[in-house]
Amino acid sequence: PEVINGRTLKATVVDLSPWVEYEFRVVASNSVGIGEPSRPSALLKTKAAVPVVAPTNISGGGGTRSELVITWEPVSEELQNGEGFGYIVMFRPLGSTTWTKAVVASVESSKYVYRNESITPLSPFEVKVGVYNNEGEGTLSSISVIYSGEDEPQMAPAGASALSVSAAAVEVSWLPVPWNRHTGRVLGYEVRGW
Repeated sequence: PEVINGRTLKATVVDLSPWVEYEFRVVASNSVGIGEPSRPSALLKTKAAVPVVAPTNISGGGGTRSELVITWEPVSEELQNGEGFGYIVMFRPLGSTTWTKAVVASVESSKYVYRNESITPLSPFEVKVGVYNNEGEGTLSSISVIYSGEDEPQMAPAGASALSVSAAAVEVSWLPVPWNRHTGRVLGYEVRGW
């Protein structure tokens, strides 16, 4: 802190965070050194303000068919800047100009799920998440691209063949299912025999 003239009995403390409780002490100093600090002042809470820190780590994806799952890292309490804190989730299909807006009123929330039967599997969406409190709407995150939920694969693997390798083992092989918007990401295969 700035050193104040010995005849001054008042100072303005700046660069404090909004909606945070502070207590203050005063210390006298001279050419010999620094004296004992005063007793702490009473707690004083600064006024609320519009939040300025947007959520981070905007991601998501997964979910089931016809769902868009959006996740983020919640904003810590000391950065909420006031009461009535919540999140604003905005999203639109990639290439669209119209944003859909949803309000998530829970401070602890870190996820929003949008369900709509018209969403096709693995559709890309532009997403941004912002914050608000009783003072107004704050900052929005930068845009992230998130894909809607997948559907089960609609194609079977092709070219299945089997080769006997011993009296107790058979090697089964097949061609992979190619990735596309209708098959999604194939996470594994199930081999059945009878």
